[in-house]
Amino acid sequence: MDPFDSNSTERANLPRNMIENSMFEEEPDVVDLAKDSTAFPTFPALDPDEVVYEPRSSRLLVRGLGENDMDEDEEDCESSARLLGMSFMNRSSAHRSNSSPYTRQAPPRSCSRPSARTMVVCVLFLVIVASMTMVLYFLPGCNFTRAGCPKPNKTTPIETVYPVSTNGELFPWAQFRLPQSIHPLSYDLTLTPNLDDMTFTGRTIINMSVHHNTNCIVLHGANLNITKATFKLGDGKASDVTVLEYKPRQQIAVKVSDDLKTGQYCVLTLHYSANLSHTYDGFYNSSYTDKDGQKRVLAATQFEPLSARKAFPCFDEPAFKATFQIQIIRKPNYMTLSNMPKAKSTTLSSGLMQDEFEKTSVKMSTYLVAFIVADFAPLSKNVSKTLVSVYSVPEKKEHTDYALSTASKLLEFYNNFFEIDYPLKKLDLVAIPDFLAGAMENWGLITFRETSLLVGKQSSPLEKQVVASVIAHELAHQWFGNLVTMSWWNDLWLNEGFATYMQYMSLQTVFPKLDIGNLFLAVRFRALDKDALNSSHAVSTEVNTPEQVEEMFDSVSYEKGASILLMLNACLLGDQQFRKGIIQYLDQFNESNTDTDGLWNSLTQVEVSTQHLNVSEMMNSWTSQKGFPLVTVSRKGDQVTLTQEHFLLTSDNTTRTSSLWNIPVTYVNDSCSLAPECRQVFTLKTKSGTLKLPESVKWLKLNYRNTGFYIVHYEDEGWDALTAALYSNVSVLTHEDRASLIHNIFALS
Repeated sequence: MDPFDSNSTERANLPRNMIENSMFEEEPDVVDLAKDSTAFPTFPALDPDEVVYEPRSSRLLVRGLGENDMDEDEEDCESSARLLGMSFMNRSSAHRSNSSPYTRQAPPRSCSRPSARTMVVCVLFLVIVASMTMVLYFLPGCNFTRAGCPKPNKTTPIETVYPVSTNGELFPWAQFRLPQSIHPLSYDLTLTPNLDDMTFTGRTIINMSVHHNTNCIVLHGANLNITKATFKLGDGKASDVTVLEYKPRQQIAVKVSDDLKTGQYCVLTLHYSANLSHTYDGFYNSSYTDKDGQKRVLAATQFEPLSARKAFPCFDEPAFKATFQIQIIRKPNYMTLSNMPKAKSTTLSSGLMQDEFEKTSVKMSTYLVAFIVADFAPLSKNVSKTLVSVYSVPEKKEHTDYALSTASKLLEFYNNFFEIDYPLKKLDLVAIPDFLAGAMENWGLITFRETSLLVGKQSSPLEKQVVASVIAHELAHQWFGNLVTMSWWNDLWLNEGFATYMQYMSLQTVFPKLDIGNLFLAVRFRALDKDALNSSHAVSTEVNTPEQVEEMFDSVSYEKGASILLMLNACLLGDQQFRKGIIQYLDQFNESNTDTDGLWNSLTQVEVSTQHLNVSEMMNSWTSQKGFPLVTVSRKGDQVTLTQEHFLLTSDNTTRTSSLWNIPVTYVNDSCSLAPECRQVFTLKTKSGTLKLPESVKWLKLNYRNTGFYIVHYEDEGWDALTAALYSNVSVLTHEDRASLIHNIFALS
């Protein structure tokens, strides 16, 4: 799907709801409005008595949360400027309860008085319900049988109910997550795809270690016809074993006659056949038409999040990292690519070619494994110790120059910034003609949609911005996600939030002319709009089904994740302190897995500020609960009171919460408002807090440059003071601050 295609039905069919599919939506008009100083014509302030306030529907674009896109009204410069001057924004505290979140006001409701007959019927119904409740409550607990009610039984433990496998035997595992008794050490994969009949055969050899005593091995396999399986313990002899399958959870299992003991090593070999997928996940086939009008076929992979199991039997969870040795058998008129460089090619007696790739030099999760069988052409360049190549269909090779140049510069930047060099010998970026996801960060073999990688001579600056952004995102994943991986999908934001944050930060440094800063500002506004819905979820949330795993690939993991990282960076004293924390995190969990607590603990270990900031204490409130706060500012003399409450775009009373956030509130005032040195920080941990300002300060602007993930309402004369300041000099605030004022007004109205 083209990133500029707004077809919502095609978006709904994507197997992986990646942010790269929607991260380049149109920029909200408030950003363009605030960037242009001339966009603020002068208007007299309105008398509050002349303003009629009526609730109106939301203007929010809701994408990526399973909702249909909503039309966004166009707002012109004049209406936005008038909104800045409207004194009806000086909301009285009487309009809101201090103990409940800010919500839109619902229209008044009316009802008729019920009749006497209706009242009598209702009372009788309530009496009957209450009587039945009391009878049931005072009856002793009982297991009812035909023999009556013997003794109460309240202590019988719940026994595990094992499912039935496809051959009728009991399957030895009854949970969605795999057991921790067996861990893979290495995989030896041999695959033979047949692009004529769209099938493939495979052999997988898995070397494993036993972590806990067990009598079975449980792993993943989906849509694979396993024809033979052997098992070997230590240096013993391999013997045939029966493979059980439970299709609803895509799990397979092998029972062994003798218990496996902790510390032992074993080998499982599986031979199988399968069809190439037609749904763009797993090991799938695709096609395109070349310049001569001929149909060309290819096979490629898309394993994230749960589709490696569709290509080979494996422990398909991110925490089961291992090394991989891959061989692919193909026809001579095709070429192959995989995560590692090709070690050798051998001609077989059948006339087919066997390509053997080097064993991976790093341990990796199964969802990062990749291989391609096609007839692509490369354009290559050496960057430090890494061969960077961009692959495309031969007739589009001339469109790969921009991608190669961009990837080379970004790779050098990331190597220097993280102080950890990219660990593989090569980095391939492949443009696949028929590829649904925007891009996929397979380690050493990144796959892209053609429109996300190729740039022609007539391409617009916006198209170059899109390509640079996707490349920056996927290269950042080589560290955040590949080198350090979340332990489970509930912490997907550790991958996607960091990659999104680094995407914008790196491009601002390496390609300042791309105007990426304003794109990131628009992304933060969009994240706020979506997280204000009651249908949102916490950044780190429980995930227990395949559907829940897929749902994690949304704007909360990507955009909110990046936004709270920016907020953390903004509240520290200098960008270098945050960078030190990132380097500490990557070094501590190099080639392993972690969770959100691991990140915060790594950042806390670094001396990030003279105030000895406890990052874990502050940031847990932003990842463990959904939504964000509305900070209300009330000033009396030299005292400024800040009050927080959960902001929701709903009038449903059942959604009200008492959530609290540890908010690093940044602010500037009329004495100094533009330079980063003007920024001051106040930490609001409780429902309300007070800070002091000199009485000479005329106005206060919270959330400097919109780096915090919250919105602000100014009571009393707050809005009027800011309006007067902008009326006098529109450039008294940065364009990010002006945009945030407009955005907040729309959100509050």
